[in-house]
Order: sequence, then C-alpha cells, then structure tokens
Amino acid sequence: MGRLLKILFFLLLLAFVGLIGFAYLGDLRPSQKVIEEPVKLDVD
Repeated sequence: MGRLLKILFFLLLLAFVGLIGFAYLGDLRPSQKVIEEPVKLDVD
C-alpha cells in the first residue's frame, strides 16, 4: 500500500511540474486581428 501511495504522489508531483512548465512556456495568448467595419448612423 505504501508503494502505491509513493507512485501516486510521484505522478501527482510530475503532473504539477508539467502544468507549471506549460503555464510558463506555453503560448496561451489568443490570436488577434484588426477588424474595421464602417458604421452608418441614421441621424436627422
């Protein structure tokens, strides 16, 4: 049982380190582009 807990702890630690690494090194910015559209105002 202790061996299983050690393996589970190691896997959780590895997943946490991977998540931190992805957060710092991964490109999480959305792609951006400029949208220009004329607006017609009905003002009398």
